[in-house]
Amino acid sequence: MGVFTFVCKKSGGDWCAKQFEGELEASASSTYELQRKLVQTALSSDSSGGVQTSFSTISPSSAVFQVIVGGGGGGAVFAGGAAAAAPGGGAGAAAEAPAAEEKKEEKEESDDDMGFSLFD
Repeated sequence: MGVFTFVCKKSGGDWCAKQFEGELEASASSTYELQRKLVQTALSSDSSGGVQTSFSTISPSSAVFQVIVGGGGGGAVFAGGAAAAAPGGGAGAAAEAPAAEEKKEEKEESDDDMGFSLFD
C-alpha cells in the first residue's frame, strides 16, 4: 500500500504539484487534469491495487491531493475478516447469536418502557 500526498499550487495559468516528502511531481492546466496525471504518476511508482483519491482546496491557488494505492478500503477489510471467520465451524453460529441478542435489545428499548412520555 502506498500513500502519496501532493502539495498543489497555481502559478500563472498552470497548476503544479510536488510530492510531500518525495520526488514525484506533475503540472497541468486544470486541477482535473492535474489529478489524472498525479494518479498515473503514483501508479507508476506503486501499482499494488485499487486507487482512492482525495482533493482538498486550501485557497483559490493552493490545494492538497492524496492518492492511496492498494489497501482494499475500510469496508473490504472488515468484510474479509468476517468471511474468514465463518468457515471455522462454530464461528458462523457464534456470530449469529450476538445478532439475535442485539435484536432483542432493540425491542426492549421503547418509549413505553421509560416510564414517561414526551407529552407528560
